[in-house]
Amino acid sequence: MAGRFVIVRDDDGAYRFRLTAADGTVVAESPAYKHLKGVVEGIHAVRENAATGLIVDRSSTAREAA
Repeated sequence: MAGRFVIVRDDDGAYRFRLTAADGTVVAESPAYKHLKGVVEGIHAVRENAATGLIVDRSSTAREAA
């Protein structure tokens, strides 16, 4: 089974989405959106960009290895 985008609503009324793995592990969580339309657009943007996105490692470990 593939991962899922799960839309949740915070106590303050803001929307977020969580990208979960097939086993239910949360892989990523979005920032807060005021409107449902915004969170849905955020999901579409992640879908479009994630598959072709480059990996840029700016961790301290990567700088130490260089």
